[in-house]
Amino acid sequence: MTGPAPPAGAPEDDAARLGNPSFVWRFGQERRLAMMERYGELDGLRVLDLGCGVGEYVRAFSRKGARAIGCDIAVDRLVEARKRDETGSANYLAGVGERLPFADASLDRIVLNEVIEHVQDDRQTMEEIARVLKPGGRCIVFAPNRLYPFETHGIYLRKRYIFGNIPLVNWLPMPLRNRLVPHARVYQHGDWKRLARGLPLRIVDRTCVYAGYDNIAARAPRTASFLRRVSYWAEGNALRRFGLSHLVVYERTDR
Repeated sequence: MTGPAPPAGAPEDDAARLGNPSFVWRFGQERRLAMMERYGELDGLRVLDLGCGVGEYVRAFSRKGARAIGCDIAVDRLVEARKRDETGSANYLAGVGERLPFADASLDRIVLNEVIEHVQDDRQTMEEIARVLKPGGRCIVFAPNRLYPFETHGIYLRKRYIFGNIPLVNWLPMPLRNRLVPHARVYQHGDWKRLARGLPLRIVDRTCVYAGYDNIAARAPRTASFLRRVSYWAEGNALRRFGLSHLVVYERTDR
């Protein structure tokens, strides 16, 4: 999906502008898939992964029996997604969130996994989601949490992009935070009602979740195991508000 532009003169970097897609299926992806299934089985549904990258979740939806579709602005990622899809059961389309290439009320489920922060216009994207969802259809959004103590999209300093998890950036005043991270939004609790105001969408569930720690697990399994135990315990109490990502579920209403 098209993202907010980096500063003038900054190098074009897909990892910054579009986000880094999932290239392999690991514990973190499996865990998020299980979360999505809490809000209804995928079998037989027409499911769109908006901002699908190289299609890891699209293929997972297909394995669950969904009629899966992947949509992304990056054509090279869609080409790679088709190469990886050995069954050929999924469809892949080029498109942007603000102008979805689907008919009204044609989709049962839409997933935006760390994508809405990168689109050019998040409100217009929500309008399109409301348009293409069937009544009773659901949209599942994972998006960056302003209270999480690390900025995971990297920052720009003097037009130079610095990749990595940068501490405390999201806790800065928003004008300063947005100067450092012009390429990705961050969301607060109240933003989800604002984005759906006046649209035929109601919030079914809203919480925060922590990471899968897969990169840490590859280097230090015991450390990752400890972080998972503590973090997933925190998801069950007030400490969830400091989680990595918002998890928001919208349902299309009849009006």
